[in-house]
Amino acid sequence: MPATGREFVTESIRYLRDVYLPRLELAAQALPTGDLWWQPHPGCLSFGNVLLHLEGNIRQWLVSGLGEGADQRDRASEFRATDGQEVGALLRRLRETIDAAVATFEDFDEQDLTRAFEIQSFKTTGQNAIYHVVEHFSWHTGQAVCIAKARSGPHHGVAFYDDEKMNAARNG
Repeated sequence: MPATGREFVTESIRYLRDVYLPRLELAAQALPTGDLWWQPHPGCLSFGNVLLHLEGNIRQWLVSGLGEGADQRDRASEFRATDGQEVGALLRRLRETIDAAVATFEDFDEQDLTRAFEIQSFKTTGQNAIYHVVEHFSWHTGQAVCIAKARSGPHHGVAFYDDEKMNAARNG
C-alpha cells in the first residue's frame, strides 16, 4: 500500500485505541459512582449510552461492515438503555471491539481502502468507513468527557494536555 494509505490506517488505529479510548477511561474514573446512566432529561445520552453506542458503531461499521461479517446491531437499544452493565464491563467490551476492528483493517491494502462497501444502508469506501468511525468516536468521546466533568464538579481532574509544559516548549 502507498505510504499515505498505510499512514491513514496507522493514524486511525492510534486515534481509536491510543487517544480516544484512554480519554474515555480517564473520564470514567472521574464519573461519580451512580452517574453512569444519568441523563439530564429523556432524549439525552448518558455516559453509559455513549459507551454502548460507540461499541455498536465500531462493530457495525468496521468489524461487520469492512470485515463483511453478520451485522446484528440493535442501534435503538443503545439509546434506550437506562441501566445495565457497570462502566468497567462497558469499557472492556469497547476495547475488545476496537481490537477486533483494528485486526479487520490493519492489513488493508490500497484496493480495500478504495473498495465499495454498503454499511448501515450507506454506500461508502473502506477509507471513508474508517474516517466516519474515527470522527464519530471523537465526537462522542467529547460528549462523554463533558458529562463526566459536569457530574464530577470543578475538581474532576480530567485533563489531556499539560499547558504549562506545552507553553514552555513553544516559548523556550
